[in-house]
Amino acid sequence: MNLSIRLYARKGLRMYKKNHIFRVSKFPEKKVGYSLNLINDWKKTILSFNRNVKFFLLANIFIQIGLGVFIVMYNLYIRELGMPETVNGKVISMTALATAITLIPAGFLSDKFGRKWMIAGGAMVTVFTLFWRSSTVLEGPIIYASLLTGVFMAFVQVSGIPFLAENSSPSERVKLFSIQFALITVSQVIGSLLGGLLADGLQFFLNMNAVEAIRWSLYIGAGVFALGLPPLFALQNKSPIPVQVRSTAEKELEMPANEKLDTSFKKNFILILHFSFVGLLVGIGSGLVVPYLNLYFANRFSASNAFIGLVLSLGSAMTAVAVLIGPMLVKKVGKVKALILFQLLSIPFLLLTAFTNSLMLASLGFLLRQALMNAGNPIQSAVAMELVSDKYRGLANSMNQTVFQLGWASMAPIATGLVVVQGYYWGYAIAFSVTAALYVVSSIYYYMVIGKKKLTED
Repeated sequence: MNLSIRLYARKGLRMYKKNHIFRVSKFPEKKVGYSLNLINDWKKTILSFNRNVKFFLLANIFIQIGLGVFIVMYNLYIRELGMPETVNGKVISMTALATAITLIPAGFLSDKFGRKWMIAGGAMVTVFTLFWRSSTVLEGPIIYASLLTGVFMAFVQVSGIPFLAENSSPSERVKLFSIQFALITVSQVIGSLLGGLLADGLQFFLNMNAVEAIRWSLYIGAGVFALGLPPLFALQNKSPIPVQVRSTAEKELEMPANEKLDTSFKKNFILILHFSFVGLLVGIGSGLVVPYLNLYFANRFSASNAFIGLVLSLGSAMTAVAVLIGPMLVKKVGKVKALILFQLLSIPFLLLTAFTNSLMLASLGFLLRQALMNAGNPIQSAVAMELVSDKYRGLANSMNQTVFQLGWASMAPIATGLVVVQGYYWGYAIAFSVTAALYVVSSIYYYMVIGKKKLTED
């Protein structure tokens, strides 16, 4: 009897603490507790990934730091060599076109020979092309080396998402793709900042001229990229399980809720075409703006290399935060609506960047547009990997990236032409405005077509 009384007393004390003491706790303490729980949740998620996923993510960190240096500095390197703006357009166009042409053949080779060798082999050859691009000073070799970079990076790009999908369960993919994208953007923060600081630091402390300073920052970027090769060669090939021998339970895991996943080629191909059309619209819009953001700040505001590197790296940092918030928004409104919300919310900030004459407002507009627009990328990847049958995922990923790259390739000469003809203000303003219109159209189309599909709950 005494034991029962003591148990009831303890229970009453716990209820009292819950109802009274915790009610008067301060909001910051709740926020700290929530933040710690969120961090622990992400930590557990990362630790739960298998060996292949962890090595792939580690390799991506080094690869994206190296690419981050090139993203910021290579356009500026070409400009410092005294070449016209049209050369930058040719480089971007040829790189994107080479990638677009290579993606679908690379997808078939990836399906046949395994993801590991496509990823590791493509990255290894890309390292050599980056060093070549850093050393050459003539227009012809610059374009040829950039073209080869596009070809061999296609093998890395087309195999990455299917590789992660094969090494994860459907319930893990939104978080996995979000973490991957966050790591990519954080790594590009480091690379972008590193590139600008290295170039300015070498000029200031070692009295190098601008071309030599930028060239050495590119060499260092290529070296960091090369550090990603050992983890890639440590990957284990995981061939997709043939559809005909998979168990019923395994097939059910790949199916959207309350819907049989149709494995017929015709229906999957139609679905892939819908994804590809959206990717083409976004690619055209991005091709008008994204490759020239560093030149936009340099030309319109005469910003320094260090400032450009800082702003671009902050954009990547904000993207990483937005990407990690993405899964929480998915839980509240669903995958498709979350993707559309991110994309539409980015448009006012894109227009702010287009028309402002203030460097601070332009930087703010860029940062928020960058974060919101890119936050939907892992969600879109998860939707595509869920709706498309497993044996067509390689085709879906390669086609989507192909049309996106074609958008970039086709818009590169137009974007540089607008700036040459219309000047630094109206040239960029028109390009950014067209991009905003294309984002609106792609969002409406995606919602009308993909929004009708049934997806698993997260």
